[in-house]
Amino acid sequence: MQYRNLGKWGLKISEIAIGSWMTDLNGLGASETARQTIRAAYDAGVNFFDCADAYSGGEAEKFLGAALRDYKRSSYVVSSKVFFPMGRGANDWGLSRKHIFEQVDTSLKNMKLDYLDLYFCHRFDPTTPIEETMQALSDLVAAGKVLYYGVSEWSPVQLCKALAAVKENHLRPLSVIQPQYNMVDRYIEDEIVQICRENGIGIVPFSPLAQGLLTGKYRKGQPLPAGSRATHQADKQINNLLTDANLDKVEALSAIAKELGVTLSVLALAWILRLPQISSVITGASKPEQLEANVAASGLHIPPEALDEIEKILDYHPFVRKIG
Repeated sequence: MQYRNLGKWGLKISEIAIGSWMTDLNGLGASETARQTIRAAYDAGVNFFDCADAYSGGEAEKFLGAALRDYKRSSYVVSSKVFFPMGRGANDWGLSRKHIFEQVDTSLKNMKLDYLDLYFCHRFDPTTPIEETMQALSDLVAAGKVLYYGVSEWSPVQLCKALAAVKENHLRPLSVIQPQYNMVDRYIEDEIVQICRENGIGIVPFSPLAQGLLTGKYRKGQPLPAGSRATHQADKQINNLLTDANLDKVEALSAIAKELGVTLSVLALAWILRLPQISSVITGASKPEQLEANVAASGLHIPPEALDEIEKILDYHPFVRKIG
């Protein structure tokens, strides 16, 4: 495993991280498999474990905290997020000072931790002044409950407004963002990567395999694999990605991966890590075997000629619009 700094900051995190958004906690067998996966990740050098208060209604935080309890606290980095409703009350959601302060305490209690290494605003809250949110996050750092804070899935304008509020109010810095980023969803390359580069912000993307599209298990003209996400996912995100155009790209990318002697999923993860602004890639792994494939992407160098071929296959065209 190789490690990178969180943007310009001193914190070192593993190139491959483990996320908890898809952790299956239903039944003793599933919980034990998830626990084994976390331990295998730690043994493989993964030191960054991502979670959120909304995952399984807080149960994911409790599970992750328990799974990491046997390890020295300084040896791992753990994160959580705040925004989504955690109750039915008017203040049980969003990014108000009240909700942020109450939820960080709940997350710490769930994980039985004294502090979180990273804390993210899960989404943008248009009902709360951005100055209030940034001040609350800065105060958490000052109080020692959070070491670094950031945002997830904010637009370039929202991110810039947050940075301006930090500067104008002399707050603790915004250090990291967690956007969606993969071979078929490259919107952060248009503006966000440059904003992060200029401000020393680390990027830790989620959904690096596009809901499973980039594992290569979905093939054109073939039935959906039994038990795959496309057969049961309620929001049908993966199903919406299974277009002929995307499946043609999967075929072409799989050929490149084969030439390099790796799987498509390893190629997809290593491709994300080609950008120096990427600090870590948050992956999902429901069993130790999947983890082993993810970890193989750390340190993998994709030859320039292969990167050129990938660009031709992806055929990405940023949306550019003149103003005025």
